[in-house]
Amino acid sequence: SSLPLPYNTGMVSTKIDPVAFYHLNKLKDVQFFHEQKIGKLKYISNYVPVRDESGKEYAYLNIPYFESESKLKDEISNFLVTIINLNAFIFLMAGIIALFITNRITRSFYIITNKMKEINIGKVNEEIIWKRKDEIGELVNEYNKMVKKLDVSAVLLARSEREGAWREMARQVAHEIKNPLTPMKLNLQYLQMAIDTNSPNVKDISLYVAKILVEQIDHLSQIATDFSQFADLERTKYQVFDLNESIKQVSSLYSINAKLAIALSLYEEKIMIRADRTQINRLLTNLIQNAIQSVPESRSAEIEIETKYLNSKVILSVKDNGTGIPENMTSKIFTPNFTTKTSGTGLGLAMCKGIVEKLEGKIWFETKENEYTIFFVELPVIEN
Repeated sequence: SSLPLPYNTGMVSTKIDPVAFYHLNKLKDVQFFHEQKIGKLKYISNYVPVRDESGKEYAYLNIPYFESESKLKDEISNFLVTIINLNAFIFLMAGIIALFITNRITRSFYIITNKMKEINIGKVNEEIIWKRKDEIGELVNEYNKMVKKLDVSAVLLARSEREGAWREMARQVAHEIKNPLTPMKLNLQYLQMAIDTNSPNVKDISLYVAKILVEQIDHLSQIATDFSQFADLERTKYQVFDLNESIKQVSSLYSINAKLAIALSLYEEKIMIRADRTQINRLLTNLIQNAIQSVPESRSAEIEIETKYLNSKVILSVKDNGTGIPENMTSKIFTPNFTTKTSGTGLGLAMCKGIVEKLEGKIWFETKENEYTIFFVELPVIEN
């Protein structure tokens, strides 16, 4: 034993433990461990049989181990600590490897995501270069195939849109020209008939027909002007000028109209913008003209023009006291060739929208039927 004291003092019994004897003698165990107690002292006893040369048992050997419990606990504790440390190390290494692999995968997807965000029909889209032949490489190959197909589709779509736009424009031009030609032809036939029959009031008829022809010719000229201005939106000459000054100049052209009152409420300081002055004048003219034409003849037209400065932007508003815009037409107001009037090309507000959007601005409106319509234009301002 590691402790001779229990033997020397007679604390340990000279008799074998009956449980141990049962296991060794009856159950023929080759070894038996058994926990025993002396008072409050717990210890482990190890029992083994002693055999002769023939294998017959002739004695039982017992070795009590008084320090085994605490040592076993220490060994178990050390084992558990080792296992915990080993698991912690394994988890740490696994986390580092997983983080590395995840970053590698997510970086690849980040590149693909950014490329997908940059896809635009109006430009040449770049393919992704990926040299590794893995799952991501297959995804990249599919993306590159999609980009090639998209570029081809964009060319076909642009061609189709151009052809459709030209067809629609040709149809609209033919329609607008045909409208005044019909009354012109009828009036000329009426005048020719009067001349052939020697009508006594042929002079009065000639004057009447001439007046009709002049009106229709003016209408044709206006049609040509509208289409010409709409086509010239891409020809821009930028310059810096005061928007308030342009508003004053354009609104002064309508001062001779006795049935029209234009009230200006302009920002007290200059509002400098960078734009094509001619196109801004067209914008103002179209908005004012549209406001005037929305007012029925039974009432005098009252136009309110206001400019406000807000967050490096100018907000221009043109308010009329007209009939407003019906709810079923609000979504089509800025569509080319759409008009609520019995005559006109329907290009005025579409032209306004094109001018404003080209300057990275916004245009919108508020309306109430039979009361008013307000068109708002927001444009960036050049800071001093």
